[in-house]
Amino acid sequence: MTWIHGPWLRGEPGRKRVLSVEDWAEIRRLSKAEGLSIKEIVRLTGMARNTVRGALRSDAPPKYERARPGSIVDAVEPEIRRLLKDFPRMPATVIAERIGWTRSLTVLKVKVRELRPIYLPPDPSGRTEYRPGELAQWDLWFPPADIPLETGEVFRPSPPVVVGLCGYSRFMVGKMVPTRQAHDILSGNLDCLVALGAVPKKGVYDNEGALVSRHGGKATLTEPFQRFRGMLGMGVVVLRPADPESKGVVERHNGYLETSFLPGRTFRGPDDFNGQFADWLVRANRRVHSTLRCRPIERFEEDKAAMMALPPLLPTTALRLSTRLGRDHWVRVGSCDYSVHPQGDRPPGGDLGYPRGGGGHLRR
Repeated sequence: MTWIHGPWLRGEPGRKRVLSVEDWAEIRRLSKAEGLSIKEIVRLTGMARNTVRGALRSDAPPKYERARPGSIVDAVEPEIRRLLKDFPRMPATVIAERIGWTRSLTVLKVKVRELRPIYLPPDPSGRTEYRPGELAQWDLWFPPADIPLETGEVFRPSPPVVVGLCGYSRFMVGKMVPTRQAHDILSGNLDCLVALGAVPKKGVYDNEGALVSRHGGKATLTEPFQRFRGMLGMGVVVLRPADPESKGVVERHNGYLETSFLPGRTFRGPDDFNGQFADWLVRANRRVHSTLRCRPIERFEEDKAAMMALPPLLPTTALRLSTRLGRDHWVRVGSCDYSVHPQGDRPPGGDLGYPRGGGGHLRR
């Protein structure tokens, strides 16, 4: 048998040397593929016996790691941990003030960024396991389909569909609504809750402008949404901006709707869409869910039993606008102008209430 000796084989026998990845791979090849003994490999390669033994025992290639030097922040790390334990979202600048930090703020921020996730509470929308009745995730889905009006005009882009998914049972509900305004979204949300027959203890929502406003990074529910959830007694979890993964359950089902519900269907209008969608949801909720390994309908009764009951008086989701009637007896609601009979009844002060419901009907 003839061996081809590379440059790395020129060392003196018994001499210890730094082992490279190439040397490590060759030693293992000589042992496993060629069946050579440790003594023969030492004689052939000129490496120390312990080096060869270490290469054969190691399942990973050698990696040089320099010992990590200490940081000036290490001395105050216990104090940082103590503050983060009590106040996990305390800014690094405030921590610096509390511990009397006078050195570079950059290295302190790096340490705080490293330690903060340990003390942050778990994200309620990022759980993989849900308790019965715990929460439902809500989202707006814009189906890539043509939805014609009664006049034949086609909605482009399509109107939004309010989609809700129960976390525990994966039971799905949904309804197409005319616009992304608060009264339409909340009306669709209410119809979905009525279809469920109960109210989950919490709802997970993203930063839809009609429902949530942000000022200085703080999320604030709009007044219509506050009234809506207050009458239901429902808690609300608002996700951070650009964080769709936190409601990945409903996001994945939106993709499922586009591949399993839409293909091959045509719609005569929003009502026809909602009719077909409702019929399809009955079948969808009876399919075997790939994650649960059971049908959502089989879990739904347990899920529903742990939810809150619908209130006797449901929230009012109609658009309400109070305005002063001009001398020409015309008022504008949205993008439409309406005339009011001059002899219509007025409340004191000349203000009229105009709820939107059923085609812009004006109540005199």
